[in-house]
Amino acid sequence: MSAKTIIEAMYRGRTLVFGHRGASAYAPMNTIPAFELARKQGADGIELDVHRSKDGHVVVLHDFSVDGTTNGVGDISQMTLAQLKSLDAGAWFHPSFANTHIPTLEEVFLAVGRHLFINIEIKSRKIESDGLEGLVANLIHTYGMKERVIVSSFNPHVLMRFRGLYEGVPLGYLTAPDELFPKPDSFSFEAHHPYQGILDEAHVAKYKTEAPFINTWTVNEPTRAVELAKMGVNGLITDKPDEILRAIGR
Repeated sequence: MSAKTIIEAMYRGRTLVFGHRGASAYAPMNTIPAFELARKQGADGIELDVHRSKDGHVVVLHDFSVDGTTNGVGDISQMTLAQLKSLDAGAWFHPSFANTHIPTLEEVFLAVGRHLFINIEIKSRKIESDGLEGLVANLIHTYGMKERVIVSSFNPHVLMRFRGLYEGVPLGYLTAPDELFPKPDSFSFEAHHPYQGILDEAHVAKYKTEAPFINTWTVNEPTRAVELAKMGVNGLITDKPDEILRAIGR
């Protein structure tokens, strides 16, 4: 199946709700408890962030370092999976989540991959590759997730490399007011992923001339969710899947 066919089959004319790093208003972001809670709340999918560990594993964490959401210190790229797994990624959020660990992408696929769509954001600060695109592509293939994922990044070079490695997986181009990477002329993708605060009817119309789908982040206000859905936004990425689903009548 083509990327276009796959993404059309995901949405089927609906406005989808993705848990932003899981149901991250209620559980520690980018952890299995947050992803499982998003599923329990009725989310259609989840959004998560991936990095390459020092020894070549795909790990799920937002920042480039572990400092902000674990009891450790250091750059993910300089830590082995064993070192990363030794950290507590839940106690910072609430004591009830103590001893929650950083998951691998493989573990997320096994936990919720058959129940939720997964928007995989590949984190990258450089034009050059560290091999993460290939590792992600291999896991998607191994676990049969091609028709259940969108691969996204702020870095268009990452997405172009990924398309060369695994044609047919839908791509989402992330943008922000302070984006670092200009968009190459030859770059094609299936979904725009802009910051919700900039969107109005004119922006939605413009973006849809470049890609047929728009998934926007981070939508936590119910009234704004309704506005965006009426504008034709296809996917709402939120910390509060339960509230946003109620707001749009799902």
